[in-house]
Amino acid sequence: METEFEFELPRGYIDKNGDVHKRGVMRLATAADEILPLRDPRVQQNSGYLTIILLSRVVTRLGTLSTINTKVIEGLFTMDLAYLQDLYQRINTSEIPSYKLTCPHCGQEFEAPLDFLLV
Repeated sequence: METEFEFELPRGYIDKNGDVHKRGVMRLATAADEILPLRDPRVQQNSGYLTIILLSRVVTRLGTLSTINTKVIEGLFTMDLAYLQDLYQRINTSEIPSYKLTCPHCGQEFEAPLDFLLV
């Protein structure tokens, strides 16, 4: 299973030296990535800040930057932030989990989706 996804920002992050960083890596989010930021006072004061913290947790590489933190994500151009938000949604919600099953009568193997939204 693929857990890291390479990307290239449309505009790129410009660091304090004027260097542009476009290529990066985003990893799949964990439950902790989505839950822990809710405790952050910045999110409690402004729910829009959740995106900033969440992306700072899952973007693991951006150009030659040594660390990715909230200041880096805050410094992105709006187009790049929207790009990362879209990528986050696509990689974290694109696949519905499925189970490999075997029919007890005929022995044929098949995959059955496990869709938590269907109840």
